[in-house]
Amino acid sequence: MPEMKEIGIITKTTSSHADEVMGKLVPWLTGRGVKVRMQEDYRGLADGDSIAVPREHVPDGVDMVLVLGGDGTLLSAARLLEGTNQPILGINLGSLGFLTELGLDEIFEALEKVLEGEYTIESRVRLEASLHRAGEQIGHYQVLNDVVINKGALARIIDLETFVDGHKVTNYQADGLIISTPTGSTAYSLAAGGPIIEPTLDVFVISPICPHTLTNRPLVIPGGSRVELCLLSDSGAVFITLDGQEGTRLKQGDCVRVRVSDQKVNLIRTGVRNFYDVLSAKLHWGHR
Repeated sequence: MPEMKEIGIITKTTSSHADEVMGKLVPWLTGRGVKVRMQEDYRGLADGDSIAVPREHVPDGVDMVLVLGGDGTLLSAARLLEGTNQPILGINLGSLGFLTELGLDEIFEALEKVLEGEYTIESRVRLEASLHRAGEQIGHYQVLNDVVINKGALARIIDLETFVDGHKVTNYQADGLIISTPTGSTAYSLAAGGPIIEPTLDVFVISPICPHTLTNRPLVIPGGSRVELCLLSDSGAVFITLDGQEGTRLKQGDCVRVRVSDQKVNLIRTGVRNFYDVLSAKLHWGHR
């Protein structure tokens, strides 16, 4: 595996553990000959082998990105890495996440393995979504977890005409609709009753949110499919949200087109814990 000579660190600075971890981690890495790029918040730790830069420039030219935070922090880091193949290692500063599946007590064990080349790369699919209004594309997005169309607090049930590969599936009358990657199947889609999908499978999921018709169930479709959702109703405030981190308001007649992106997100796996271990820990499987 490629040697990790320079590592970027993206940190959830509001975590109560962040300063303590960074204070130990940066000298630990530089003491092993690794150059470090970190956020400006930690400029006090900078020396000859480590520099502090604006957050959006942390990934510039590094061999990997270490994310200290939760799944939300990793999602935001993945956005900074659009168009690159740089791998990410996620360390959770709180309870274990589905993306940041290593805990604080495992950080140095995992990094030892990475520096020794004892790791694998797991590629996760992104979705590419485009927003069309009056025949023109007005938005384009890349997501790792999900594309969500949902109504505002006071809006009525919305009506979404849904097509897969040009074939009409149904009109979903619901509080909203989630288009999820396998990675995102354990996020909002799971809360809406969607299936858990092994994250490396070449599929994605359409999950209605509180459908008016109970026979409308989550639908798993092949990764090569193309989905189109058109807002038929004038139901008040309706929004499209991308990975829960950015979004925009929709108008009646808007259409959203979704397909699997050509871009991937590469996650570093050290063998400390696998997907099924995380499922068991997060969902308390086997506990009464």
